[in-house]
Amino acid sequence: MKFFKEFQEFTFKGNVLDLAIGVIIGAAFGKIVSSIVDDIITPLILNPFLKAARVENVSKLKWNGIAYGNFLSAVLTFFCIAFVLFVIINLVNKMRKKEAATAATPSQQEVLLAEIRDLLKNK
Repeated sequence: MKFFKEFQEFTFKGNVLDLAIGVIIGAAFGKIVSSIVDDIITPLILNPFLKAARVENVSKLKWNGIAYGNFLSAVLTFFCIAFVLFVIINLVNKMRKKEAATAATPSQQEVLLAEIRDLLKNK
């Protein structure tokens, strides 16, 4: 019975639950980023190239039996995902900085209380 109690305590610790929630949200967020890259960004970049090369599918691009089209697609997808994540993280960091800046400025009430405190100290 002690084993099960320890297991229960372990599984319901804050860190374990936070990690589980992070993994689940990360998986869902990964699907969103993959969809943005696969369905929006990659076609915008590749379609003009494919039309110019008269290729219907990137995977058909081959040279001496080497399917370099798949490799180019994977590299492009990596850079697109990295760019999308960079933009999202950059926006989140800017929002956090704005929140921190507004939280750092004291309210009018705090300013008045500080003045009263300073006046009382001087007496």
